[in-house]
Amino acid sequence: MYRRNIAPLLYKIAFVVGLFILYEAWMKPTYLHQPQAPAPSLAPDGTVPEVPSSRPADIQEPMPRQTRLIDPATIPDTKHHEMLASIREELEKGNVALVESRLDALPSSITSDQILRRYVAILWNNVGIEQEKTGGTSASVRTFKKAAALDPNNPVIQLNLAHAYWELRDPAMTVEFLERLAALAPDEAFSHLALAELLRDQDDLKEAARHFEMATARAAKDPAAQAYFRTVASKLRRTEEAEERFQRRDSAHFTVKFDGEADQATWTVVQDILEDAYREIGQKLGHFPSKSIVVVLHTKATFQSATGSPIWADGLYDAVLGRIQIPSQGALVDRAWLRRVLRHELAHALLSDLQGSGATAIPTWLNEGLAMQLSGEQWDEVRPLKHQDMRMIPLTALEGSWASVPADAASAAYLEASSAVDYLIDRYGQHAVNQLLAHLKARQTLAAAMQSQLSVSYEQFQSRWLERFATEIRKG
Repeated sequence: MYRRNIAPLLYKIAFVVGLFILYEAWMKPTYLHQPQAPAPSLAPDGTVPEVPSSRPADIQEPMPRQTRLIDPATIPDTKHHEMLASIREELEKGNVALVESRLDALPSSITSDQILRRYVAILWNNVGIEQEKTGGTSASVRTFKKAAALDPNNPVIQLNLAHAYWELRDPAMTVEFLERLAALAPDEAFSHLALAELLRDQDDLKEAARHFEMATARAAKDPAAQAYFRTVASKLRRTEEAEERFQRRDSAHFTVKFDGEADQATWTVVQDILEDAYREIGQKLGHFPSKSIVVVLHTKATFQSATGSPIWADGLYDAVLGRIQIPSQGALVDRAWLRRVLRHELAHALLSDLQGSGATAIPTWLNEGLAMQLSGEQWDEVRPLKHQDMRMIPLTALEGSWASVPADAASAAYLEASSAVDYLIDRYGQHAVNQLLAHLKARQTLAAAMQSQLSVSYEQFQSRWLERFATEIRKG
């Protein structure tokens, strides 16, 4: 989310810096509003007193990944029984690398036999599960592909491969692949969820909503998932209706939608800004999406009502809808504003695509700070408050949703996020930050990721950043 020039607000809120703001709660699977934690003053030595974290409880993914092992107990009674039994035994011992090499070396007489192929597929599937436990999805997808090729009609194996494709945003996860999976496993919600997201990314909101509704019907054992699917389906249908008359233009990496003739000139400017930012920010992150990114230009009068964003917001990346949304009225008059907003929201879009299903694992301060730093937003006009006026809150309390706070408190959280990420990049480099994101994508906690990737504890990082930040504040 992007907000307006914060300098005037900073001077108005000298004694309330450090409170929370309304972040894009509708981007999350559930919509939690947490009590605000008090903002403690900096101690004389520049440290922050401990306060309870206001981070919401971990939000369960709408479709958590299931461990889909297949029992390999019954080995086909053939002359190869002893060989396969030996491989199974090594797998049970956890010798995954050895099992993988022995499966790769199996003679063609085994892999050409239909019954044996199905059994070998089960072994490959279970190897993939073990690889995923230690190396994440990227380590297992090759193995699941092997299993799926050996037995294309095993629904468990095909679901495992689909989950891997989905988490990696692999282009092999096509509509055709998922439609076949839906027929193979008709009672599973996942295939319809993946189809819905794929169709949404292709801007087919009507069909996406239909598949979310079909996922709802198949998620009877998970009320939380049902509620999420139902909510998203409703939002997609409302958006499809609202954008029904919008025109669209496509570029190499973007689909720009706009309302009426008045935006004909705007969309070409928007396209140029986006394509330049796509190359620059993508190179910094080392990531370029395989899909087109949808950007919707709203009239100023309809932006807030169409997006549900707070009144102070100048732009929004909505991960539920998978699109950037900004008000376009007057955009050509203030090109600098338009550039800042588009670059900020594009950074959010690229981060969301990079993290895939793990996008919600990025702490809010890191997400917002990265969007500000990657987009190159200039904060030179901001004059830090004097030390005696400055009130802070620990970064741990800025990890979750920054819940419903007045607009004039927004500046503080953005300022902290920008400063912390600026220090992170300056101290460790962009490559290390990208590796940190990879650890978060693999479901590591931020504390564990910092320790393993940066060799510093979360507490040490916060203390060192805060020391520098306090120095900046004292300099005024």
